[in-house]
Amino acid sequence: MSKYTLAINPGSTSTKVAIFKGKENILQKNLIHSAERLEKFDKITDQYKLRKDMILLWIQENDIKLSDFVAVVGRGGLLRPMPGGTYEVSDAMIKDLKVGIQGEHASNLGGIIAKEIAELCEVKSYIVDSVAVDEFSEVARISGMPEITRSALGHSLNIKAVAHRASLELGKKIDDLNFVIAHLGGGITIAPVNKGKLIDYNNANEMGPFSPERAGGVPSGTLARMCFSGKYSLKEIKMKLRGKGGLTGYLETNDAREVEKMIDEGSGMAKLVFNAMGYQIAKEIGAMATVLAGKIDAIILTGGLAHSRRLIKYIEERIGFIAPVMIYAGEDEMKALNEGVLRVLNREEKSKIYEKEVKIYD
Repeated sequence: MSKYTLAINPGSTSTKVAIFKGKENILQKNLIHSAERLEKFDKITDQYKLRKDMILLWIQENDIKLSDFVAVVGRGGLLRPMPGGTYEVSDAMIKDLKVGIQGEHASNLGGIIAKEIAELCEVKSYIVDSVAVDEFSEVARISGMPEITRSALGHSLNIKAVAHRASLELGKKIDDLNFVIAHLGGGITIAPVNKGKLIDYNNANEMGPFSPERAGGVPSGTLARMCFSGKYSLKEIKMKLRGKGGLTGYLETNDAREVEKMIDEGSGMAKLVFNAMGYQIAKEIGAMATVLAGKIDAIILTGGLAHSRRLIKYIEERIGFIAPVMIYAGEDEMKALNEGVLRVLNREEKSKIYEKEVKIYD
């Protein structure tokens, strides 16, 4: 009898793999890929056989049989805009992942490798809440400039996962609840979740609060003048917005623990900047509360920064009047992938078919 679920999460230079027995993570490994080996491939998706073979070897080394798996799940990639949920990996999905329909990214390998290994196991393969999840209301797409459309790009896997966990904790169905969920990580995404759907959120690369390494929404006029001042290249501007913005720009570290250490040692600048990040997070939560017209069952704070008691206290003092606050610190992508598959296997929800949910163009 099959017992296990295999979860696969490809990154730029490594592939995280985990084996679950029900809800329990019984085995996990981060398989490292050397730069020398990866440089041999023209496209990221060409790496799938190398990574697949390493995963199969790891499974074999741990004396687990392929016949013991009930499902294989991979991280969702840059697919066409799609509703959230757990999807069976189909040929149409594989085609879009291989061509990089919305761009090349290591996460595109998730579904490809999952399908290959699942076929060896003679089970189904899945992805869960890919980064391409788009459930925006039409009014949320209007930017203010006709040439620019607001698009969905955020931490949908973790946001959806904690929405499901909070619903269980509250003893209600996700379809009956409204949340504002703040994913607080290297990038910050704050989303109003209406009956399970992400109807709006800030693109963490371009808007919203600044974060450990991203600038968030900055004054556009001043940014435009910087761009045309001749002092900076396009690459340098991009780095100021993502990579060297936020805490990194002000304090030369993207580690919130280091910033808190600076504060404890008496740095007024570190305290001001850290508080400003909390201030902007609280403001964005307040803004997203208006999307739900104030009808909110809970505000959820999640992601790595939610481990900071100092930051959480600062935010809670400013948003506590809106709704009860729930904390799910950290981000466990492997757990979220497994939970998505379990909801299908336990018949709590139905799996979706990619080509039935998105518009496929020849």
